[in-house]
Amino acid sequence: MIKEQNLVTQLIPAKPRTIAMKNINTIKVNFKGGIIPHVDLYNILLAAGKSGLIYVRFGLRQQLLLDLEIGDLDNFTAELDMLGIRYEVNDEEFPNIISSYPAEEVFIMNTWLKANVYHEIFELFNYTPRLKINISDASQSFTPMLTGNINWVASPADPHFWYLFIRFPKTNIVYEWRELFHTKNLAGMSLCIEETILQDKEKFYDNDEASGDELYAKVNTNDFNTKPVDVPLVLPLFNLPYYEGFNRYNDKYWLGIYRRDELFSIQFLKEICRLCLKTETGQLCSTPWKSIIIKGISEKNRKDWNYLLDKYQINVRHAANELNFQVEDNSLEALHLKQHLVKYLNNDDTRTFGICIGIKTRKKSEVFSSILVRRKALFNIGKWSFFHTYDILFAKDYNPNERTDFAFSSDNPKLVLAEQLRRAILSYYNFIRPKEAPYAEEQVAETEKIKEPDDAGLEDAENISKDATDEKD
Repeated sequence: MIKEQNLVTQLIPAKPRTIAMKNINTIKVNFKGGIIPHVDLYNILLAAGKSGLIYVRFGLRQQLLLDLEIGDLDNFTAELDMLGIRYEVNDEEFPNIISSYPAEEVFIMNTWLKANVYHEIFELFNYTPRLKINISDASQSFTPMLTGNINWVASPADPHFWYLFIRFPKTNIVYEWRELFHTKNLAGMSLCIEETILQDKEKFYDNDEASGDELYAKVNTNDFNTKPVDVPLVLPLFNLPYYEGFNRYNDKYWLGIYRRDELFSIQFLKEICRLCLKTETGQLCSTPWKSIIIKGISEKNRKDWNYLLDKYQINVRHAANELNFQVEDNSLEALHLKQHLVKYLNNDDTRTFGICIGIKTRKKSEVFSSILVRRKALFNIGKWSFFHTYDILFAKDYNPNERTDFAFSSDNPKLVLAEQLRRAILSYYNFIRPKEAPYAEEQVAETEKIKEPDDAGLEDAENISKDATDEKD
């Protein structure tokens, strides 16, 4: 049960200026597929509040992140142990399983992959994966499909069968498996692949010559329900839905909440948990955009959610060119760079629809992006890097589910980076623009063309021309 405490409404304290600083430890709590149990989250937040924490964050892999001073760490982890909550401190040995579940019903329609199927899959994972696993519906682009090491994509044509894509750890090598696998086999096959890769790291881990065919030959699939891949999967075009605010679906509402600085007030989240339980709201989810979605809000309870947003002054209508960014976890430099670029794009009123912009400041990190801004140092001394420049890369066909391998511009100083990014965005629209306008002049019906003035109307036409000239002057 939720542990009760007296809540006194207070003004929310000023937000910290940094995400991470000296003597700060980051605790990571995974929620499979981004599905957050209300009770678990509430009790975690209670424990965090006892340790003096005011804000928490959500990560790219739909996990909960908490930043604690070293003096508060032992008390907090002791509370998590007592609650039976799994966690990691300053580590990523067990990455979260991410999924497209938050988009189910909300952004994904007419598919066999329903909520009960997601839950069935997650229950079959009776081990804690050490490789990144993505579980995705094929008809969406809200959550990334291929940023994991083991990527499952639901077949659009064969209910309960899945395509499998292997991205070898710490490489850009993607291998498409030759068979489809049944829903019941996803967990077991994932474990077989993980064990094979980790037992032979020299061949399959951080090796740019890793062979998918060799991995295929090593993994025994005789015990699994499979069928051959007859038609290769065509990845969907990227189209990021607007994931904020109150929105209606079916006979319910969903509420999306994004925070510009990535920080969510503990008080606010605790009230969300309580309201979910009070109103029997369906599901609280975290997304790969470091936001949250509450699904299943009924019409009669909408006023309660509006009151909560008012109480904590939560804005749910940010500009689209801000929502389109993907930024590394635990990187204050990347977050500041995003804010710098967003300000420039806003001032220029740049359109970013259809694009996902990623920011990468660390080697080997994985960022979902159509256009990637990658920072690099001119030289390094130990762990310190100096004099940064930036490359702008783009993915094949600007699809963030493809690999980001093509350079738009290189070695940009920060002074010109925002303008170079704007030009890269324009290159996307030039790429998707049809070669011929669909409304070519010769297609206009003759009867719709402007008629030349006759002799009787010549004087009026001359007057109109003169008036237009005067107005122009």
